[in-house]
Amino acid sequence: MTKLDIGADLQARINAAAERAGMSPETFVIDAITEAVETNELDDKFHGLAAARWDEFSRTGLSVPWEEAKPWLEAKARGENPPIPQARKLDR
Repeated sequence: MTKLDIGADLQARINAAAERAGMSPETFVIDAITEAVETNELDDKFHGLAAARWDEFSRTGLSVPWEEAKPWLEAKARGENPPIPQARKLDR
């Protein structure tokens, strides 16, 4: 197990937060670290996907205008299954 010197003030805050959450300080810290690692991993995946999509757009020039993407996203959020807007080269 990794040992951390977190200082008395932070230890007291952890103890209080853990008590409010109804868990041990050790479980509270492990949950917090797990959440931070998972968030970091999701951020990394997101940035990788964004970079890949930007590379594809830069290579092909294909995209969907916001005026078509927005109603599609809104319909999906309502649980509908609308046809996917077709990507195309847009006039600049």
